[in-house]
This record gives sequence, C-alpha cells and structure tokens, in this order.
Amino acid sequence: MLQLKNIYKLYETGDLKQTALDGVTLNFRESEFVAILGQSGSGKTTMLNIIGGLDQYDKGDLIINGKSTKEFKDREWDTYRNHSIGFVFQSYNLIPHQSVLTNVELALTLSGVSKTERRKRAKEVLERVGLGKQLHKRPSQMSGGQMQRVAIARALINDPDILLADEPTGALDSETSIQIMDLLKEISKDKLIIMVTHNPELAEAYANRIIKLRDGNVIDDSNPCSIEQLQINKERGKKKLAKTSMSFGTALSLSLNNLKTKKARTLMTAFAGSIGIIGIALILSLSSGVKSYIAKVQEDTLSSYPISIESQTVDMTSMMENMMGRGREEENHDTDKIYSRNIMSGMIESMSAQMSKNDLKSFKEYLESGNTNIDDYANVIQYGYDLGLQIYRGDTSNGIVKVSPESIYDKLGFGHMSDSPMTQAAGGFKVWTELLGNQTLLESQYDIVAGSWPKNYDEVLLVVDKNNEISDAYLYSIGLLDDTELEEKMNKVKNGEEVEESTEVAKYSYEDILKLTYKLVLNSDYYEKDNNIWIDKSENSIYMKKLLDNSLELKVVGIVRPSEEAVSASINGAIAYTSDLTEYVVNKINDSEIVKEQKASPEVNVFTGLKFQKDENDSTSLTIDMSKLSDEEKAYLASLSQEELSVLMREQNNSNKATYEDNLSLLGCVDLSNLSTINIYPKDFEAKEYIEDIISGYNEEKIDQDEDEYVVNYNDMVGLMMSSVTSIIDIISYVLIAFVAISLIVSSIMIGIITYISVLERTKEIGILRSIGASKQDISRVFNAETLIVGFAAGAMGILVTVLLNIPINIIIKSVSNISDVSKLPVEGGVILVVISMMLTVIAGLIPAKIAAKKDPVEALRTE
Repeated sequence: MLQLKNIYKLYETGDLKQTALDGVTLNFRESEFVAILGQSGSGKTTMLNIIGGLDQYDKGDLIINGKSTKEFKDREWDTYRNHSIGFVFQSYNLIPHQSVLTNVELALTLSGVSKTERRKRAKEVLERVGLGKQLHKRPSQMSGGQMQRVAIARALINDPDILLADEPTGALDSETSIQIMDLLKEISKDKLIIMVTHNPELAEAYANRIIKLRDGNVIDDSNPCSIEQLQINKERGKKKLAKTSMSFGTALSLSLNNLKTKKARTLMTAFAGSIGIIGIALILSLSSGVKSYIAKVQEDTLSSYPISIESQTVDMTSMMENMMGRGREEENHDTDKIYSRNIMSGMIESMSAQMSKNDLKSFKEYLESGNTNIDDYANVIQYGYDLGLQIYRGDTSNGIVKVSPESIYDKLGFGHMSDSPMTQAAGGFKVWTELLGNQTLLESQYDIVAGSWPKNYDEVLLVVDKNNEISDAYLYSIGLLDDTELEEKMNKVKNGEEVEESTEVAKYSYEDILKLTYKLVLNSDYYEKDNNIWIDKSENSIYMKKLLDNSLELKVVGIVRPSEEAVSASINGAIAYTSDLTEYVVNKINDSEIVKEQKASPEVNVFTGLKFQKDENDSTSLTIDMSKLSDEEKAYLASLSQEELSVLMREQNNSNKATYEDNLSLLGCVDLSNLSTINIYPKDFEAKEYIEDIISGYNEEKIDQDEDEYVVNYNDMVGLMMSSVTSIIDIISYVLIAFVAISLIVSSIMIGIITYISVLERTKEIGILRSIGASKQDISRVFNAETLIVGFAAGAMGILVTVLLNIPINIIIKSVSNISDVSKLPVEGGVILVVISMMLTVIAGLIPAKIAAKKDPVEALRTE
C-alpha cells in the first residue's frame, strides 16, 4: 500500500548542504504499528513529512496504492493528505480559537461532507477517544493528554489509511503517555501507524515493527515487508479519492472566530477604514441632494428632444456629451466637402449604466386607447423595433465588409459588448437610424446639402453636423474608413505601446457619398435548409457572396445637415432610413420559410430538429434517439465524417438551452406590437409637462392595480440638457472624493499590513490546515475572508456614522438656506460604498493572502 523507493532529500542553507535521507527504500503493510527510531538529525521527521505529503523528496519515488507520486500536482497532494493521511503531532497543533468539535470536523469540511454528517462523525470519533463530554471546550481549557486525544480524533475523522505520529507522547507525563500509546495500538489493528520516537522502550512495548535510522540511512528493520505482501495490500488499498475544497462559509467562520479573539484591534481597524467611507458618503449625500434640488427647478424651452421610452432604459448622459463634442475646439471648414471629426478615442473607455425594463406593448395600447389626448401635445410618436439591421458594403471587390457597431467592437477586442448595457450607454450610437414620420418637422430641422430626401424604402440619407463633420466612429462603422487601422491602434494600447494622435482629417466629395451603396441582409437569410435542419452559413464566404449579390441594395440619395436656426436635431445617427424599410424588413422576415417553419412547430428547434429542452434538468435533448429518426436522417448522419459529426453534436449541445423565443429573436422575427423604443416629441415645453403627466398617470394606474411590472421609465433628453449645470456639482464632488479617497487608500494599505501581521500570527494554523488537506487556494480564501469581514465592518460603520451626521448637517443647511433635506445619502450609494470598502480591503489583503498560501507547511508547523 505504501512504498518508498530510493528516496533522497537534501537541505541547502547557503553553502551548507545536509542530507536528510540518503536512498531510503521501505515497504509498509496495510495495517501495522511501525516505530521509527533514531537520534536527532537522523531523518525520522523528514521521512514522516515526505510520507505525509508535507515535504517533497528530491529523488526516488513514493508509491501510494500502486501509484507513483512523481507527477503529483499540489491538488493531488492536498487530496492525499485529506483522505489518506492523519497527523498526530507532539505539540498537538490544534487551532486555538476553534472548539474541540470544530477542530475535529475541519478535515471533513474540506472533503465536502454535509454539516449534519460531519457533526455526527466528529462526535463518534471523540467518543472513541474518550472526549464525548468535552465537545465545546477550547484547546486552552484542556490538559495535554486531552489535547493529544483531540489531535488523534482529528487524524481519524476521515478514516485515513495511514496515521503518522511525530513524538505523540513527547510532551506528556508517563501515565498519559501509556493511555495515548494504548489508543494508538488499538487503532493499528486496521490501519498503518508510523510513529517517530526517541524512546526505544516505548517502541519495543507497542510497535510490531521497528525501523532504525542513522544519517538518513536505514540501519535496521525488525520486520521488513516483502514485495509479495505489498502487492496484495496494494490491491486491497486502492480507492478513488475526491478532491478537497474549503467552502467560503468555512473560511468566513475561521476568520470570524479569529477576529473575535482580537475584538479591540478589529474595531479600531474597521474604524480607521471607515474614515474614508464617511468622507465620501457625506460628499455623495450633499451632491445627490443638490442635484435633486436643481432637478426640481430646472426650466428649458427646448421641445424638439424626445421623451424616449425604451424596452431597456439606459443613462445616456455621458454618451451625449461625447457625441456632442463637449470641450472640443470647433474648426471652420469650407462646406464643399465632408470632414471627419475624430472622437473615437473618447469612446474606447467604457462607461457603466443602469438599466430598467419597460413593457412598451402595454404602454402603446394605453397611448392608442384615445383616453390620453397625447396627439394634442406631441408632434410625432415614433415606434421603434429591435430589428438589428444587417448591413454590408455594396462593393465586395475587397471582400465582404459588414458595417455595423459590432464590427468595431470586434476589432477593438470587445467581442459582443455592443449588446451590453454599458455599450448601449457609451457606444450604442445608432449608426443606422429611422427617420421621424413628420416630414415637416424634419425639413424644419435639416437642410439638404446634396441629393434629395428619400422617397422609397431602399433609399437612405447621410447625416453630418453643422460643421459638415461626421464622427470617425461613424466613418469606421459605415465603411468609409478602414477599421483595420483602429484594430492596430487598439493592439498597441494592449501592448503598452504609445499611440500617436491622429491629426489627418479625411475628406469626401458629395459625389463620392452619393455613390455609396449598401446591401441589406435579413437575419433569416443566413440559414440554409439541409436535410430538414437549418444550417448557419454566415461564415461561408461563397454563400455570403451569393447572398449579397441577391440582397436588397440601399442607395445613399441625399446628405442632410442641421439648419442654422435649428435648436436641436432629431436624427441621432450617420445613416437615416424611412419607416418603410422597417416595415419591409419585418414583413420579409415574417414571410421567410425558416420563420414560418419555426412558428408552425413551436416545440421543435429548427436548427437541430429536436424538441426544445423543457427545463435545465431535462437531459433528453442532449442525446439523439436513433429510433425516432427517419431513414433519411439516419442516412444523413451515417454520411457525415467524424469532423462533421463533431460539429453537428457541438451545435446541438450549444443549442440545447435554446427556446422558441430565442430562435425567433435570432432570426430577427419581430411582432409589430413588440416595440423596442417609443419616442415622443413634444410640441413645446408646456406640452412636455403634459406628456410627463400622462406617463405618470399610466404608472400610477398600474401601481394601483398591483401591476408594478408595467411601470415605465423614460429618458428625458430635455432634462439631459441640464447636465451642463449639474456638471459643476459633479466636478466639485469628484475633486472632494479624490481627496477623501486618499485616506481610503491609506486605510486599505494599513489593513493590508494588519492582514500580513495576522498571517504571521496564524502561521501555525496555516500549517495545520495544510496538513489536513487544505490547498493553497483554501489558505488564500481564509485570509481573503478575513479582509472581507473587516471591509464590511468598515463600510457599515462608515454608512452608520454618515446617516447620523446628516441630521445636524441638514439642520444647519435649513437654517441658512431654507432648503430641507439637502444632505441625504442614496440607499444605492450606501450599498455601493460598502461594496467598495469590501473590495478595497480584499485587494489590500491579496498579497498577504498569497504569502500565506505559499508558506511551507513543514516550516509553518514548526512556528510557535
């Protein structure tokens, strides 16, 4: 079961080299009591540590249950120590801040045993060693003999194959030593016990095999084990071991109990960490209150910006500022050319946004019910659909080029970020956008620079700003600029290389623009039916070339620019098309063969030919029942190569979680009642207020009917114009937060130092945990849990103090300005600050936690 083959171990300290084991070869039976005798420095403990997986040999091989350990990884050693080895140390090595019961059941916790089962087994093994009535004592409340019994119980809890005892009676009196040895003798009847001792009398009295070491060599073996005996035992001893893992709850428990032993220091540390949180929370309280006050008194006469209600509402403030070029010096150009406006670099940095979902179908029905009189207040109501137009360059001479925001994100290495809430705020700039249905309003806002307004569904416009400029982001998206240049710049950024600022301005004649053509591909056109299964051909260049040749051609028929007298502009994109194109796409997709087939069979996935998986636990869709396939389908499967079959199975697995709704969405199938956006354009500012009242009335009606899920949130573009006013408050807030954040960083560094001190204090505990099978990751988890607790305490303390301080602050402001409740911390702000506090302390503790994980378990166990 256990075999040492020519084991060598050499210790090097500077120029000093010491051989601890010099070619030791030993075989051990499955159950016997082995005593290892030898003077100090003979290699006894080193051999014990190598057998237990705490130390690694330099040469030779340790064979466990017939398996060599030469290629063992850390995780395999952890599993081996947890399941196959039990350690009994001379100095007991119990965790002082844990109870007897918790100390014993800790090894089972690493094995993933349930709480009920491990409590039961821990009590049984403690009863076996005579400590059934001492379960809840701490080690400091027990005698040496009792603590050694606890150590033996801990060693036995996982029913290990081997029990390793290093001087188990070295710190005990004679009477207690006899009791411990009697207990070990009884255990050796069905387990292998290897005991290191200096006491030859004790070895003679209890061991049935005595091995003597001198200078790292075996000089005597009283009862050697033959290879034949070992082979029998090897077969009997084989068993599969499960990997060990400490749950985060266990790590929290260990750390919390440790912190309880140092309450004063923990509270002082948390208070120091809370100072920065208090400062930032007070600034947020004042900033939030002042913004709320400004929102109450804002007035703006702009009426051309819509009240936008989207299926997912996103904060567009930051994106608006970037797209409007705020802070950029305006350049004067001749108006005979189109000029690029280079702001793409300002959009590379992502911004976070919060989203809320709106049921637009219900709200549309409310608007069209005739009870709102909204037509009296709105110039136009625009309904938008999430079609995801697939647009390609009409010229395919240089290859197939897809022109959409997604292609830019791919080049930047952001993958499918364009679908994310962040991108919808920062990059969802709608390159292709639908024109309003009010031609009079459009003509009042825009001048035709060249060409004409579109009259047919396949005609589009190019939109420039008042300076005849167009963002380079749009130019990349519509294919006028080569997006490989952008990719090269992004690669330089990733590689830490300097990116030169682009000063070159691209220019295009009106004639060049009016020659532009694009190809519209329907989502449903990407798929081709093959043996009753629809296959995605979007990656097939031959198929795509043919598809584009036969697709609808979109022509740029005009260039428009905001008029001089226009206060605002309603087209938020580079290319504008009419609602006729939207209707065309919706009808064509709904009329496609694949959509019809999917709608006709809502229970069957048209991409796999299999039924949709009903729930996550339904595994029937993961396999193919050959008996239910037609002869044609069987023949088709039989004709596939191994590679083609693998691809088919992979596609099946990828789609096993697909739903009927997912497939329709993938195909671009849109129900005209299923909106993505409702834009309401007020006639004037007073009309805007009436429209807001209509929306509020709808929301109140839904709340009264306990239908909160139908409440809608909207983007008020007019309100966003006030960002120039509130930006001053933001700047002041950011400056103050930056100053206060310094104290937060300093306190985090202090917490990191205190965590490192905790690592030093708990070094022996680290060794104990490693000896019972805890991995390096588990050790890191313990100290990360400790910093997480401290961070939470600091954050919670900071928020509590802030709430209390806001009371006198509001009283003072009220007496000075007669404005009530200006300083009020938002609930979400408080939660975020607590999370930030926890994150900072965890980050500060990462290095100490890593240091703890890397500690040598042998050295850690020797630490006092």
